[in-house]
Amino acid sequence: MSLVSSTEMLRKARKEGYCVGAFNVHTLEMLQAVVEAAEEAQAPLILQTTVGTVGHLGPEYIAAIARVAAGSVRVPIALHLDHCHDYALIERCIAAGYTSVMIDASMRPFEENVEQTKRVVELAHRAGVNVEAELGKVGGVEEELAVDEADAVLADPAECERFAALTGVDTLAPAIGTAHGMYKGKPKIAFSRLEEIASRVGVPLVLHGGSGIPEEQVKRAVSLGMAKMNVATELRIAFSGAIRQVFGENPDENDPRTYMKRAKQAVKAIAHAKMAMCGCAGKAAGL
Repeated sequence: MSLVSSTEMLRKARKEGYCVGAFNVHTLEMLQAVVEAAEEAQAPLILQTTVGTVGHLGPEYIAAIARVAAGSVRVPIALHLDHCHDYALIERCIAAGYTSVMIDASMRPFEENVEQTKRVVELAHRAGVNVEAELGKVGGVEEELAVDEADAVLADPAECERFAALTGVDTLAPAIGTAHGMYKGKPKIAFSRLEEIASRVGVPLVLHGGSGIPEEQVKRAVSLGMAKMNVATELRIAFSGAIRQVFGENPDENDPRTYMKRAKQAVKAIAHAKMAMCGCAGKAAGL
């Protein structure tokens, strides 16, 4: 298969009451791990890269690898640019072959967020690319993105409704109490707010900060309209932890194929668990 837009897979997920796993990958092995997990689980998949990873590897390299991966399996795969503030970089990623992009102007006033999002929607829709945007401020730290807990702001349901209507955005990530990174305590998700947002907004909703959320909370969020869940930190922890374990067992190990194999296996296990939790295993048929 070729890379596909995430629009149809997420609309189907929301309609049928499950969630598509979206995994941030930073290396070839991480990408291979989640693709293999998706093929084995027969689950639709969203590969994600942060702005930092795009700067590190280059969007053309990433898109080329993702195309090869998509062509080697029988499940639909989308390639998404996560949390980007830069219109020029979004433009470059679309030209390289990304099939989904996130314009994050959530730090800006509402009207400015609308205008920046509309501009990206106009660009992306000409290429058949999905656009995600954010309302409110999701707390926590993810690479260059940092929002202090005191500055995190929950999304307003009425604003979400207005925003979706004004921008024509395909997917919306409302801040509902989740956070980037790993949680220090149990996440405090505002489920009643999520339920109201979902009743007002017809587009698929996105759960940011999916690392470490208990399964019962994930399933409740999905039942209320979340159709995409982002997972990043758990993958990095598993990947680096597996490599450290290899060197702990054999400090003289110098073959990347040895420690990367273990790291890949660790990421794959996490991906399988998240796909099962999201309910997207077995949902690739018909996409």
